[in-house]
Amino acid sequence: MKLSEQLGVGEENDIFKIGTRVFNSRLLVGTGKYKNFVETKEAIQNSGAEIVTVAIRRTNIGQNQDEPNLLEYLPASEFTYLPNTAGCFNSEDAIRTLRLARELLDGHNLVKLEVLGDKDTLYPNVIETVEAAKILVKEGFEVMVYTSDDPIIARMLEDIGCVAIMPLASLIGSGMGILNPWNLDIIIKNANVPVIVDAGVGTASDAAIAMELGCDGVLMNTAIAEAQNPIKMARAMKKAIEAGREAFLSGRMNKKLYKGSPSSPTSGLIK
Repeated sequence: MKLSEQLGVGEENDIFKIGTRVFNSRLLVGTGKYKNFVETKEAIQNSGAEIVTVAIRRTNIGQNQDEPNLLEYLPASEFTYLPNTAGCFNSEDAIRTLRLARELLDGHNLVKLEVLGDKDTLYPNVIETVEAAKILVKEGFEVMVYTSDDPIIARMLEDIGCVAIMPLASLIGSGMGILNPWNLDIIIKNANVPVIVDAGVGTASDAAIAMELGCDGVLMNTAIAEAQNPIKMARAMKKAIEAGREAFLSGRMNKKLYKGSPSSPTSGLIK
């Protein structure tokens, strides 16, 4: 059953569209850091994710003929691949990597751009990111872009033509959760394309909070792959994404500082 069908009456139009593609699951998952491709496959199947991101520089999808090929475990006919530029520290390398990915995947043009600025923190270099985005969009790529949580940069990347903005919640692989919900809120309220939290999610509650804020989706890898039980964590993340989205669509009650409110009516009480 589609997520939009599960959410109930009046929410049939809750469509998750990225560029020219429409998806049911709002959970996007990485394919790195697992013990092997068998565990990768099992975790991703349990997550319910339809989009899987793959680091072209680190994972074999056909460029190395004598090594196990991820495509044999996660067929492109069943999943939407999102090639990414993990490990790139300048726009030239990022552009070259995604051109290679398009060739390996028979013209596939949905990609994730990330240009890093620091080897220790893996924080994005937004200047190089903007330059790469301009060229890739002109070349016909549908660019989903990893960036900082700077609302101005987010708007610039959208204006360039990126099909999704992917601000970090906290540093890649840190598991620190959402450190600046206020910036995310500004980005979400001003964006006309999907906003997908990318990096920093550590557990299911982090994913639920991102969705409750109004994010359109969450991309994660380490939180699942490095859990003590990746398969169970994958299932937990699936539920958290669905619960967070449903809560967002429901509209939470207003917060009432220093004011109690009984959950039962106070009139008509038995004397």
